[in-house]
Amino acid sequence: MTLNSALVKSTVVAALGGLLFGFDTAVIAGTTAALTRFYDLTPQGLGLTVSIALWGTAVGAMLASVPGDRYGRRDSLRAMATFYLISALGCAFAFNWYSLVFFRFVGGLAIGGSSVLGPMYIAEISPAKWRGRLVGFFQFNVVTGILVAYFSNYVIGLRDLGAADWRWMLGVAAAPAALFFLTLFMIPRSPRWLVQKGRTLEARAVLQLIGEENIEGDLADMAEAVRLERQYGQERLFSARNRLPVFLAVSIAMFNQLSGINAILYYLNDIFARAGFSKVSANLQAVAIGFTNLLFTVLGMSVIDKVGRRTLLIVGSVGLAASLGGVAFVFWTGRHEALLVWFLISFIASFAFSQGAVIWVYLSEVFPTSVRAKGQSLGSSTHWIMNALISGAFPIVAAASKAAPFVFFSAMMVLQLIVVAAVFPETKGVTLEEMEKKLALGSLH
Repeated sequence: MTLNSALVKSTVVAALGGLLFGFDTAVIAGTTAALTRFYDLTPQGLGLTVSIALWGTAVGAMLASVPGDRYGRRDSLRAMATFYLISALGCAFAFNWYSLVFFRFVGGLAIGGSSVLGPMYIAEISPAKWRGRLVGFFQFNVVTGILVAYFSNYVIGLRDLGAADWRWMLGVAAAPAALFFLTLFMIPRSPRWLVQKGRTLEARAVLQLIGEENIEGDLADMAEAVRLERQYGQERLFSARNRLPVFLAVSIAMFNQLSGINAILYYLNDIFARAGFSKVSANLQAVAIGFTNLLFTVLGMSVIDKVGRRTLLIVGSVGLAASLGGVAFVFWTGRHEALLVWFLISFIASFAFSQGAVIWVYLSEVFPTSVRAKGQSLGSSTHWIMNALISGAFPIVAAASKAAPFVFFSAMMVLQLIVVAAVFPETKGVTLEEMEKKLALGSLH
């Protein structure tokens, strides 16, 4: 099967949620200094301002499976687009710190929901041989959103808007949010969700639309997967059959954040300021790091279906541990500050090539259809809870010791290397239905 226009369009539209995800999570980096001055924030207050969106994200991820299963992946994404729009406008026109915190929480709900529903939709509409790259396109859009956020912050910063610049930085996301909402009316529902709901004729029409060659065979496989689900009854996520997928989802999500990736992205300008960089140069360095993130995500996506998920994670763990050790060395010694940007670029490259390219693909693959929404929610909410905890604590710990957070992150990447090498199975090239049959036997090997 080759990629056709309908399949590409469906992937691109669903992945727009990833663009907003990346933009909304990274744009705060350019506003931390202004918000601290504008609202006279303490380190704890700044930590809450940044992390409140992440607590919203954790809630959104945990709850997304409910509308995702009931109303479908596509229609639930429309609700997430609405939340993105409300959040962007609300932050831009926030009348006090409490309203800003509230609208950032609403944005978090959208990020969490789309981090579950977007990759799930793409995985369920994709053929096995393209699934890694197509689901990986969601992550491509996430890092594109991060780069756009850093560049947007840089451009707005040059306009010298004074105390209002943070409002523009947070508010510009309203335009892509509106576009996301409108384009979601142009794509079909997930064929696997349709079969699960007994709407086989509609599922057949979707498979024809996306250019599937073996339509009847695919429908038979999907129907067999549904039969298998019903054979197991109302499947519980936390069951003996799902022990391995649950461990994989929770561990990959935890290690994703224990790398320090989002804490570093959120406080990037502050990190450079601590090393002596000016506001404008810090914004430029952030753009360079955002571009590196994008470049190496594309590289990871291009090889994920050839090299495999597990291999990328192992290679990335080594690079992450070494790069974070370098950052810790700069802050510990107070020397060689010029090397800081290069260590951070190496860190971002290692992350984007491995964890960044793999996490959303892996989460969308390892659970059977009956609990895929719940499993994806578990993995995603774990990711965001860890994100909130680490990002909330980062400015407090860094205020006491610049090097300590990076020593901890480096050690966690060594631990990730050990766990992945010992436990993680490879999922490349396996259809979701074949994977489900293996899961029914209690093994992915």
